[in-house]
Amino acid sequence: MRNTLLSGKKILVGVTGSIAIYKTLELIRLLVKASGDVKVVMSEDAKRFISPLTFETISQNKVLHVDTESWSEELSHIHIGKWADMFIIAPASVNTINKLSYGIADNLLTQTAIAFTKPILLAPSANTHMMLNPITQESLKRLQNFGYVIVAPESKLLACNDEGVGALASVEEIFYAAARVLLKEPFWEGRDVIITGGGTREKIDDVRCLSNFSSGKQALALATVAYLKGANVTLITGGEAPEFKAISTLHVSSSHELRTTLEAQMRLCQNAEKTPYLFMTAAISDYLPEHVHHGKLKKETLGESYCLKLKRNVDILSELDKTGWVVVGFKAETDEENALQNAQTMLEKKGLNGVCLNIVKEQNRFGSNQNEVYFIGLDAIVHLPLRSKFEIAEQIITLAQTL
Repeated sequence: MRNTLLSGKKILVGVTGSIAIYKTLELIRLLVKASGDVKVVMSEDAKRFISPLTFETISQNKVLHVDTESWSEELSHIHIGKWADMFIIAPASVNTINKLSYGIADNLLTQTAIAFTKPILLAPSANTHMMLNPITQESLKRLQNFGYVIVAPESKLLACNDEGVGALASVEEIFYAAARVLLKEPFWEGRDVIITGGGTREKIDDVRCLSNFSSGKQALALATVAYLKGANVTLITGGEAPEFKAISTLHVSSSHELRTTLEAQMRLCQNAEKTPYLFMTAAISDYLPEHVHHGKLKKETLGESYCLKLKRNVDILSELDKTGWVVVGFKAETDEENALQNAQTMLEKKGLNGVCLNIVKEQNRFGSNQNEVYFIGLDAIVHLPLRSKFEIAEQIITLAQTL
């Protein structure tokens, strides 16, 4: 993630009386680390768990609560609401959820929320029976219908020793959901985007496989950026997975699994209102073992040498029905002299809208966190100099809009 991701964004965080309040400190740390400007409003019950000074220290801004409210200093539920671009309430207690649902504004936090005219994100946290109470569930539905973004609680062992739904969502889940609210763009919002990533693994026997060094990090970065822009993202990967659940992630191993999963997901997007995008980042094996051995091949049986016979794999990207899709292929090359020509041939031969060429060198070797890419369209070639894979993904997603 880029450390200036939320630069210029003003974020108000509301904390209520919940044992999960300590997690909000880590959430604020992430927001500040991403260059967000954060202010905090606390309910009186929240102050029973953590003092305002702690939040003031980590946010580097004066905290709004009953004892600090000042209209002359523009520290009130109206002033702070006008200042902020979005309002995150985390943790949101059942008391606060049910009050907001019916417009009750009897404390500083609920007054701030009722007066707030921009996006509000709610992350509930409570005992399972309180969370699943029909009144609370109805209130959450009402708030969602009013436009609130709800980050659902998790199911686990709770502080009260009950097990079930009610734990505050992970800090990463809340952070990325909030960042998406702040960073989404009309072009990508609601658009279906499928991204494949990582290397495939083709079985030799039940314990060995034929594979490659692709980590899936670039695909993961693309999926994260597309999600933050507002897209409906599906990541099909044999590599790294997101640290948050909002991206639909399907894990595959072989090229056959990847193809069948990809084709099934593409069929689900057939009637999409916006033209869907496919970023084919996966490193798919060019060859497969001709025969797969059941069980484990034994060296005692094979002898001093063993010849593994391979057959050519189908070219999935060539054979895909790409009608109605914008498709971007990815190509890794080590032959710097012929790399551009090979990528342009791929663009034309496979009927793609664009190709991202990665010339593998020491500084952007497989598994590294940096990349250098040539974005090749039908009319132009754009060089993306060495940057973090997240920053490269941001540039690719921006350029892909022009295809």
